[in-house]
Amino acid sequence: MSTTPPFDVRLLDGLMEQAGIDALLVTSKHNVQYLLGGHRYFFFDYMDALGVSRYLPVVLYVRGDPAAATYVGAATEAWQLDNDPVWVDTVELCSWGSVDAVEAAVAHLRKACPSGVTVGVEQAFLPADAYLRLAQERDLAFVEAFGVLERLRARKSDAELAIVERASVAIVESMKAVFAAHGAGTTKRELAAALHSEQALRGLTFEYCLVSMGSSHNRGASDQAWAPGEVLCLDSGGNLGGYIGDLARMAVLGPPDAELQDLLAEVELTQQAARRAIRAGTIGAEIFAVAQDELRSHPHRGSTSFVAHGMGLISHEAPRLTSTGPVPYPADDGPLPLEPGMVLSVETTLLHERRGFIKLEDTVVVTEGGYRAFGDGARGWNIAGR
Repeated sequence: MSTTPPFDVRLLDGLMEQAGIDALLVTSKHNVQYLLGGHRYFFFDYMDALGVSRYLPVVLYVRGDPAAATYVGAATEAWQLDNDPVWVDTVELCSWGSVDAVEAAVAHLRKACPSGVTVGVEQAFLPADAYLRLAQERDLAFVEAFGVLERLRARKSDAELAIVERASVAIVESMKAVFAAHGAGTTKRELAAALHSEQALRGLTFEYCLVSMGSSHNRGASDQAWAPGEVLCLDSGGNLGGYIGDLARMAVLGPPDAELQDLLAEVELTQQAARRAIRAGTIGAEIFAVAQDELRSHPHRGSTSFVAHGMGLISHEAPRLTSTGPVPYPADDGPLPLEPGMVLSVETTLLHERRGFIKLEDTVVVTEGGYRAFGDGARGWNIAGR
């Protein structure tokens, strides 16, 4: 077992100091996993409910003192940690709910910091009963730590990038298998279920499939059946080791006609224009400016949208480049330069009134000299049933 923290301690300490945070109580599964170097208790991977409460893993980290780090986990978590220990010296497996988990973490905090400290918490991932228990600690001040933890994760390591790449490749290969094995009469429900199976065969945890067919812009699974000449868009997220791959590819039932070729070409031109702008040092908002410049010359610019967003342990994480995308948040990273190791999802969507939903979504990592694309196959029209 390594006792070296699997993250940049100097960076985390600096971010905490800038935010005025003395200690962190981390309670989201993704940030607990990150700080522990990959640990995620298998028993609660899909659920949180437990008896009359819920599973709440807690990592305590004290600024400038990694040796004081503590992990509070479920009472049964030794099943996993005995086989795959984590780096922290102090592990307490005592929790049967959310309140006892934070009580145990605060007890350890008191040993490292007796009183009067500012504690960073994740408000969106802290149950009300746990927060009310923390609020009883009158000499502790609690502030939001979301930004600190997200900035810590923004630049991916080589090991993280390898996982994202494997996930992305597996998603595209799964889509190709679904396109090849299905044809006329297949329903959207059947296609989504088939993609679920193909991803599982490739070791992914299936998260979702947005499926659009024919002239409809509806992306939910249904009993709508695929008819000759109709387009299909599969937009899916698959999870590998906690990291998300998210890509979209197109298929058509029968050879694509000239109009379909032109429509997908418009989408591809926008994608490639945006991708060419990606490199370390590029101001994040420039990606959007380049994409909009390209779109101005397109016949369907009024019905085409573009977005780029960060990817990693969650979808739409840092860098956050726009405040006008589908998920509302401020463009904190829009005026900042891109950094090597940041992962972006780049997506262009054309909504045609007759031909339907035409989209490409790519996953790319920022490099010093440009970018690398993960799972970059099957970008043209995939003809179904082959």
